Amino acid sequence: MVQHYQPHSNSAHSLYVSAARFHWNDATNRGYIVRMDNTQTAVFGMGCFWGAERLFWSLDGVLETAVGYAGGVTTNPSYKDVCSGTTHHAEVVLVKYNSSVIPYTDLLNVFWENHDPTQGMRQGNDFGTQYRSTIYTTNDEQATDAQTTCRNFQAGLTTAGYGTITTEIAPLDTFYLAEEYHQKYLAKNPDGYCGIRGTGVTCASGV
Repeated sequence: MVQHYQPHSNSAHSLYVSAARFHWNDATNRGYIVRMDNTQTAVFGMGCFWGAERLFWSLDGVLETAVGYAGGVTTNPSYKDVCSGTTHHAEVVLVKYNSSVIPYTDLLNVFWENHDPTQGMRQGNDFGTQYRSTIYTTNDEQATDAQTTCRNFQAGLTTAGYGTITTEIAPLDTFYLAEEYHQKYLAKNPDGYCGIRGTGVTCASGV
């Protein structure tokens, strides 16, 4: 369930026509027709959500992104609440995408390759339960792909000398939209903080 979700456009212009729309992505300078039945939702947590959102909003096929909180027990948490560590929520980015342009497995590759999923309740210099690595799935196919790519990426991490993946993979319960000033933060503040760093390990092709 998504609560208080108000889509934040990916610097994009959309024209609705019957059951489809034309979508223009300024980040990639490309446009395409989107059938509405190809629109799906993914949710990832990979540390500070500012940098995570920027990774996804520039991808061809991504229609909208929003940052928020998920995976915890507190209803309608604020950023201050989440930072207290008592809500058990993670900072996450919600990604709406056209699955005919970018498959979920491609989003998973971006997720795995651009943070360290072995760090437990931290990411880089950011410490706390809200910075844990998470994948919240919205259907059974996503859950299967997440588990499969996790096993594949673990093999690469092990070869590279990293430890065990600690990523939480679970069905999405409720996504709570974060405060407005967090949305597209690094678009509004290009030199702002971004603690997202990958391990240098890449995903094997295919699932």
